[in-house]
Amino acid sequence: MIHMIVLATRNQGKVREMREILRDFPVEIRSLNDFGPIPEVDEDGATFDDNAYKKAAFTAKVLGLPAMADDSGLVVPALHGAPGVHSARYAGKEAADRDNIDKLLREMAGLTDRRAAFECVISLAVPSGPALTYVGRCEGEIAPAPSGGEGFGYDPVFYYPPFGKTFAELSMEEKNRVSHRGAALREMVAEFDKVLTWLRLRLAEAKAPKPDHRQFENNDWSEAKS
Repeated sequence: MIHMIVLATRNQGKVREMREILRDFPVEIRSLNDFGPIPEVDEDGATFDDNAYKKAAFTAKVLGLPAMADDSGLVVPALHGAPGVHSARYAGKEAADRDNIDKLLREMAGLTDRRAAFECVISLAVPSGPALTYVGRCEGEIAPAPSGGEGFGYDPVFYYPPFGKTFAELSMEEKNRVSHRGAALREMVAEFDKVLTWLRLRLAEAKAPKPDHRQFENNDWSEAKS
């Protein structure tokens, strides 16, 4: 049996990535681009888990198909967990990556605790509501200044000690081996056979039960009153 899973995104890069990762499993990966207009989900959750589940559950319910979504960001202990769920709009709703980086460095000025982590949560939900959650995390530090021309977001200031480079100085292959999103995806893929079993059971539960025709066995319809 082939399961269709909808990625709650219009990012074709993520779609290609997921198709490649799950190529050996009986799944068909679709995206929001394969369907009609779907309202945007307001990512107003307090945690990455909240936002990932909200997107996945909403998409699954609207389309009547299993759906997968992720949410991720940068967590800095010295800033009480900021930027956190506001990572993409840390310097404002229309802020560019450089604006967010500049604000982060200003707030880190003079702080000796430079610890930071990228976190990612992936949620796979079925239309009836239940979901599976996978979490990935990558520990690093905030560099004093941007370095490197690869990647996006906070990559130029996220220093990864084991490689002695920022994420923006890593090749795509190096980054995928250690990234937070890669870690969450590997955790999911490692048990994807169990995921498929879970999907089959949850989808079967959601179907309306067939009528029990035995309740009509003793009815004598010839005597039915008009």
